[in-house]
Amino acid sequence: MRFLLVEDNADLARALTGRFALDGHVVDHAASLADAELSMKTVSYDLILLDIMLPDGDGREFLRRHRAQDDPTPVIVLTARSEVSDRVGLLDLGADDYITKPFDFAELEARTRAVMRRLGGAAGNTREFAGLVFDSTTGTISAGNWTEQLRNREMRLLEVFFAAPGQIFSKSHLMDRLFSFSEDVSENAIEVYVGRLRRKLGASEAHIETVRGLGYRMVKRG
Repeated sequence: MRFLLVEDNADLARALTGRFALDGHVVDHAASLADAELSMKTVSYDLILLDIMLPDGDGREFLRRHRAQDDPTPVIVLTARSEVSDRVGLLDLGADDYITKPFDFAELEARTRAVMRRLGGAAGNTREFAGLVFDSTTGTISAGNWTEQLRNREMRLLEVFFAAPGQIFSKSHLMDRLFSFSEDVSENAIEVYVGRLRRKLGASEAHIETVRGLGYRMVKRG
């Protein structure tokens, strides 16, 4: 998934970005509200991790403004405020969850998974298409009596296709889902990852089809 981290503490931002990257997530870092607004104009995010005290304003105003614009992007607030009234206020503003600093990364990771499951309406992390079972917790795909392990970016790419079978995704869209702004890669990288994923899908009924001039989509083999 692709996250936006709005945090002015460079050391904390670097640590969080690195830890989420190990799980295969793409994280864009914005050190100010202005940078966050600019990022959101160009990219659609799965989740925002939002600090409150930022050099150019209050994260609560950012949250209030985007909820007033009917922006549904889930938000987890990173806050040093521990009073019950402060936490209730954040939820009333539209935060999906919050975590109090200092926090353990394992707790933040668990809260992130919980928010995404809740908003996705899923009770678990297993999905199925054309007889292919995809488990995003273990990073595996299976069909019949075989199981294949996916690497991080292969898994994130498959998540995109599983979210909307039959929908065509352009190379540029897939680039946005797999790579951050700081990574200097070309669209040829998408061809490489699609090729790897196709080989791992093997003889299953699920297939990633090339739609010439438009992109790729996941379909059931005909």
